Amino acid sequence: MEPDETDEAAVTRELAEETGLSVTVGRLVGHVERPAPNGVFLIFDYECQVTSGVLRAGDDASDVAWVDRATFDTLPTTYGLVEALSGWNCLPRA
Repeated sequence: MEPDETDEAAVTRELAEETGLSVTVGRLVGHVERPAPNGVFLIFDYECQVTSGVLRAGDDASDVAWVDRATFDTLPTTYGLVEALSGWNCLPRA
């Protein structure tokens, strides 16, 4: 986040930069803490509705895709991601 940036502004900006999508930010669905070099990262995840744009991978990703649950289950994921998304009822639909 940038100094004095709200969560909504940060989510909107980051999604545009990293995916090419414009969104309307909805409710907070959950949060996690992850180790960082100088402490911890606090990660807040929000429900969003895509309003425009074309999905593309940002400069820190090699690929991006919308996937169903069967495909999602075949992908490598970061430690704790599936458990968090499951607990927040945010896993892809079948």
